[in-house]
Amino acid sequence: MTTQNLERTVVLTAMPFRVGTPDLESRYPVIIGPDLVIGHAYRWNRDWWVVTSAGERNIGRPKVGVPGIEKAAVHLTQEYAAGRITAVPLGQIRAEVLRPLTGPVPLLHPRMPVSDRNTKSAETAFAGLANLRWRAVLTGFPGSDNHWVLLCELCGWVGPKFWSHLRGRNGGLPSLHRHEGGCVGPDRVRELIPAYQQ
Repeated sequence: MTTQNLERTVVLTAMPFRVGTPDLESRYPVIIGPDLVIGHAYRWNRDWWVVTSAGERNIGRPKVGVPGIEKAAVHLTQEYAAGRITAVPLGQIRAEVLRPLTGPVPLLHPRMPVSDRNTKSAETAFAGLANLRWRAVLTGFPGSDNHWVLLCELCGWVGPKFWSHLRGRNGGLPSLHRHEGGCVGPDRVRELIPAYQQ
């Protein structure tokens, strides 16, 4: 059986599936049939993880040339076919969508171990967010190369960003293009964020 995934057709498994739109934490639902979700897949520190009725599991890195989401989706279909996980209606998943917190978030993401290095990196990242008018709204610092759900304090947009993309390259300022949807425009960004005026 073939399935269309990430704009290419790949022979994957006997069970057809599709990958749905990711949630705020960039977790992709893997859907079988018209609307049954057999699990979520996401990337964390270059490995791919799945979340199912049996819990959360690291399935490692894909082989070169195989997108991680494909590896994760095939793994989920195999687990489902073997009867080790159960499916949930897509409508229930949509009703359980993660929502931003109204209060302060913890310093570290729950998957980040507490260590001096991680704590220092998180403090640096939070100071950087404040200087660039971003605010964490769902979790603490997830590491530089993992999606972090942030709120743009200039326009209210909420979505996943990488801290490594926000902090600028080689000590320079980040792009004036803050996120999809346009924000308030480059001139207003320069005006509202002191770092661009130095």
